[in-house]
Amino acid sequence: MSSRDPQRPNILFILSDDQGPWALGCAGNEEIHTPRLDALAADGTRLDNFFCTSPVCSPARASLFTGQIPSRHGVHDWLDGVHTGPAAVDYLAGQRLFTDELAQAGYRLGLSGKWHLGANDRPRPGFVHWYAHRSGGSPYHGAPMYRDGEPETVDGYITDVLADDAIAFLDAEQHRPEPFYLSLHFTAPHKPWKGQHPAEVVALYDDCAFSTCPQEPAHPWLPLLDGAPIGGEPDTRAALAGYFAAVTAMDSAIGRVLDALADQDLTTSTLVVFTSDNGFNAGHHGIWGKGNGTYPQNMYDTSVKVPAIIAQPGRLAAGQTRHQLLSAYDLGATILQLAGVDHRGFERGPGRSFAHLLTTPGAAAAYRPVVVYDEYGPVRMIRTSGWKYVHRHADGPHELYDIANDPGERTNRVDDPAAAATVAQLRARLDQWFARHVDPARDGLDLPVTGAGQLAPVGTGDQHAFAPPKWDEPPQP
Repeated sequence: MSSRDPQRPNILFILSDDQGPWALGCAGNEEIHTPRLDALAADGTRLDNFFCTSPVCSPARASLFTGQIPSRHGVHDWLDGVHTGPAAVDYLAGQRLFTDELAQAGYRLGLSGKWHLGANDRPRPGFVHWYAHRSGGSPYHGAPMYRDGEPETVDGYITDVLADDAIAFLDAEQHRPEPFYLSLHFTAPHKPWKGQHPAEVVALYDDCAFSTCPQEPAHPWLPLLDGAPIGGEPDTRAALAGYFAAVTAMDSAIGRVLDALADQDLTTSTLVVFTSDNGFNAGHHGIWGKGNGTYPQNMYDTSVKVPAIIAQPGRLAAGQTRHQLLSAYDLGATILQLAGVDHRGFERGPGRSFAHLLTTPGAAAAYRPVVVYDEYGPVRMIRTSGWKYVHRHADGPHELYDIANDPGERTNRVDDPAAAATVAQLRARLDQWFARHVDPARDGLDLPVTGAGQLAPVGTGDQHAFAPPKWDEPPQP
């Protein structure tokens, strides 16, 4: 009957696509409607300084599952090229995922939604249910899906279709004695937006001022595609309404899945994790998009921070917000420890379990300095509670932000003589950390990553491993 043991819980891992840290009611956005996620946060812990490892889809997802950085798992950009069939490459082949540990521990695994890590039609080891998107994105109707290796086209609204599939998985598993793990990976709120979402949901935002998404002057590094920002759409107000509606429709779909858990009396014995792959700018900093919303790629907090909520009523602390800086490379170890599965293998890299922050109110994150790191090809970042330093190999431009006094990252102080010692210290720490954690064969430091897609694995000798830019004309820094 699935797990009824709170100490060996079922696991529901919900992943959204391109959701900014600001796009959540419980994070302080009074314009967006997310009642079910807000309620989940009230029942659990919200992390307001949770970072992706790379501000773009595929590398961020690879890090969530491996606990490693892109320069070790080898996925450095969103994956383009062949996604399914015999010629498709499994980019994580031979690498240990936290789901492999769960399968070995007796969990039954399911996926509903977006995988986008190569060979999307092939179930990963241990998965008894595999309902995956063919690639990484599509319109919200007519989505191309693979069910256990067989293609099908979905006529319905994909957000609801994925929730329905997840509920069907829960129903099928409820009479089995093993605990389940379900990855529910929405394509929302990734574009397209205009004309894509239920009219009654879009209508909720007819009178919205969208003051939480100020449309600032275009960033000087903003690439254009067909005259519009590469990460946006020509009709900005329709895009905003569609983005907000995509989040709200997803929130409702998540609520239906949580209701199904409650109907099966599984709420207290199911660990629920909600987060996104990467952040998003919807006009913030004059950008539409995430890290590749600019060229050179950016590392603004709106791109590298993501919403995150973890809940298990009766076991984990309820109603708390944690401010410690945490990363996607920490999540695998945390989930395994909360599942009662040996997590030490996922602490051999940069990640550390933060389970104690969830189970012990007031506990401190004393296991490491309050620092996170990010990378996107030759762009690398170190972020402390007070400072952010961004280094672009080989020739810059570099950035330094006084986060404590300039949380909006408005003033680049990298050339300020008064900050020279801070720059030197942070750069040294950045270099030392990456030297410790990279795999030289998969190091992104000198790769020509433009943000336009990765076509082949690093180290294959393919000179076209990264797609050429697809925008009109990249601006010069």
